Amino acid sequence: MPAKTYDAIVIGSGITGGWAAKELTEKGLETLVLEAGRPIEPNKDYVEHVPVWKKRFREMGDRSRFNREQPVQQKCGALDELNSKFFVNDKQNPYITDEGKSFLWIRGRQVGGRSITWGRQSYRWSDLDFEANLRDGIAVDWPIRYQDIAPWYDYVEDFAGVSGQAEGLPQLPDGKFLPPMEMTCSELIVKDSVAKHFPGERLMTIGRSAVLTQPHRGRAACHYCGPCDHGCITKSYFSSLNSTLPAASATGKLTLRPHSVVHSLIFDPASRKVTGVRVIDGQTHAALEFHGRIVFLCASTLESTRILLNSATPEFAHGLANSSGQLGHNLMDHTMGGGASGRIPGNEDKVTSGRRPNGIYVPRFRNVKSKHPNFLRGYGFQGGGWRLSWERGSELAGFGADFKHMLSRPGPWMFDFYGFGECLPNPENCVELDKEVKDEWGIPALRIHSMWRDNERALLKDMSITAAEMLSAAGAKEISPYVEDNAPGLTIHEMGTARMGRDPKTSVLNAHNQAHDVKNLFLTDGACMASSSCVNPSLTYMALTARACDFAVASMKKGEL
Repeated sequence: MPAKTYDAIVIGSGITGGWAAKELTEKGLETLVLEAGRPIEPNKDYVEHVPVWKKRFREMGDRSRFNREQPVQQKCGALDELNSKFFVNDKQNPYITDEGKSFLWIRGRQVGGRSITWGRQSYRWSDLDFEANLRDGIAVDWPIRYQDIAPWYDYVEDFAGVSGQAEGLPQLPDGKFLPPMEMTCSELIVKDSVAKHFPGERLMTIGRSAVLTQPHRGRAACHYCGPCDHGCITKSYFSSLNSTLPAASATGKLTLRPHSVVHSLIFDPASRKVTGVRVIDGQTHAALEFHGRIVFLCASTLESTRILLNSATPEFAHGLANSSGQLGHNLMDHTMGGGASGRIPGNEDKVTSGRRPNGIYVPRFRNVKSKHPNFLRGYGFQGGGWRLSWERGSELAGFGADFKHMLSRPGPWMFDFYGFGECLPNPENCVELDKEVKDEWGIPALRIHSMWRDNERALLKDMSITAAEMLSAAGAKEISPYVEDNAPGLTIHEMGTARMGRDPKTSVLNAHNQAHDVKNLFLTDGACMASSSCVNPSLTYMALTARACDFAVASMKKGEL
């Protein structure tokens, strides 16, 4: 009996893979989702409410094991001893960087991917972003504008559930929001001060977060328990495991296969189509093949690019669908870590209730109305205000009963502005297959060439200045500006390497995330991005994926694929 041919194959089950699975199955396609990692059982694998004192290493983790098996992954602040299973084993999943130039590739291989541990900040792009490359004469122009994707932002926000406050800013379009989360008293002080001292330029709002503030589509509202990156039993935050994959499964048209490490795509030069996927079974290491009419690559930016590079053919000697030569180039990540912190006097009679899974947001204000002389593009601030707890005792002098009694009471109110800035596309920031190093499954590893350049460094410096300005205006004390030296990759917003564009000679994908060279191949994760904006990118990935699925199914019905 011949092997089954699926209507669609989706590679990856994270944020974009989950959306592709939902959209394709709901449109009637028999869909196979291939996930490299293991299945997740929330009732067993989620570990939300374990007190620190019950953990063997008091939440710090087994450093010897982390150093041995997860030397890169442990750089991510979200990793601890209970959720380290949601991050890859670096020994099994190696990659190489240039000497003296670090890139931190933070990965999660399991059903749901990194959507289990993502930060949930959800912001729309504007035409300030989509027109940026054309305006600045950098890289290639985006083949879409805000009006092309706006209905799809509506669509994914309505399903996912995004809480936030409408502000009417052209550089940060409003969305379909659930009620916003409340700010703390210190945040309200800073918010009012920013509005008073920087009118028409800067504004502080509550973060726009894919966390429910009221029941939504059968999911419960968040109860502010705190450890979101351990999983969410109540399904209050959006993830593919909580939302899109169950929706796909409900259609009866989903086949989900975990432990399926994709080796490469199968290309038929006669039809000029992808006909299937080569897989290495994650447990047995057996070589398998699966066949489909269309393929959606949603494995995450660098993994999708690695698959295409490893799918080289005599015609596409440098990677499948790479007649432009752009595959692997223009790797970007948001630069982060410029900002300032300080103490906000007063309100000693007030405390916070619960652990709000969200912070404040200051939208981009540089290079919006006027051109800055020192750099292109801009940045936004996340952060927030809180009261210091007993943990401040680790940095204070003192001992004895009086000292302990003092630490039992809340400390002063603090505030932090933490910046995230845009990275410019640069062809020298790139990836390629290494000729010698392979992963646990015999697949060539990536060699990553990446570094920050002058524009990114200038953004970080300016973040520290403007953050201190806003704290000073709010009457903060003990203000401490800072500029961190974080390696590319650590923001976990890697994107680019298979960009969209208008011209097949200078881009890999068209306006519908369809490969110029292979019409039944679509790529909708971060690899498709032609520039990086300065806002968290996942909401845009979701909207692009839903839009591409709609186009693909319509094209199939017309007989064009």
